[in-house]
Amino acid sequence: PIDRITFAGDGLGVHQVLFADGSGAYVSQAGETVERWSSSWQRPELWVFDLHHHLLIGDAGETMTGVAGLTGLLFLITGVVLWWRMRSRFRLRLWPASMKPGAIVHHHRDMGVFTAPLLLVSLVTGVLMVFPALGGPLLAETRAHPPKVHSVRVTPSAHDLKPLFTAAAAMFPGAELRRLQMPRKPGTPVVLRLRQSFEWTPNGRTFVYADPATLTIVAHDDPATRGTAASIREKLYPVHAAKTGGIAWKLAMTVSGIVLTLLGSLAVYGFWRTEWNISQSKRRKQKLL
Repeated sequence: PIDRITFAGDGLGVHQVLFADGSGAYVSQAGETVERWSSSWQRPELWVFDLHHHLLIGDAGETMTGVAGLTGLLFLITGVVLWWRMRSRFRLRLWPASMKPGAIVHHHRDMGVFTAPLLLVSLVTGVLMVFPALGGPLLAETRAHPPKVHSVRVTPSAHDLKPLFTAAAAMFPGAELRRLQMPRKPGTPVVLRLRQSFEWTPNGRTFVYADPATLTIVAHDDPATRGTAASIREKLYPVHAAKTGGIAWKLAMTVSGIVLTLLGSLAVYGFWRTEWNISQSKRRKQKLL
């Protein structure tokens, strides 16, 4: 049975269909199957996203990425403080002058402070998506939970869904139909996700809940009525993932990711190179004795 359908849009011109057994397919807007897979491991765009978001281990992995983001923020803040004392020696280089530990430290410090604003945006938005409570009142939105329904689990056919789509479109004129989530357990509704014009999130945060047996709408969740906190929280993902801001912001976030990888990799190399140098020095001293 179908688990979820993400409808074609500006970013992807085909529908993405995921099935309950973990398989999936891309389906053209004419209804033809373009690509089929039996496991998400066959689609890099799926497992790479899961790796970044959940470390491939579900909710525990998401928490770990949040902790990693907090650690990154700590390193960023302390790094800027340490750089301030040495600011007169600032020399921006794309690559260390040499692969010696000292040169790597200088490059790490200067490149890090130069890209600190971008790194700050990446880390803060990522952390707040995982731990929104850290945003305090700024992100304290009150969002309704999906209503309970009394119908047994039913998977409606594509033909049966048309009245639901029509009713949702009438409820939110001009909104895009973005995703359909089938019930995963008894007592849960069909969830239709829409995107209104003011929403930055590609799939929107407008929800319509329907009874899986009758497809009558039982509730809806309109972000336009949820206040400033909901509006700010809705923008975290599109800013973090460069789903807004055009090509300029995509390039900026790409630079942020590359720099974060570069600084981390060189820092690890520099640390172990220093350890190796120390051990070699001790061995030479022991030989002299």
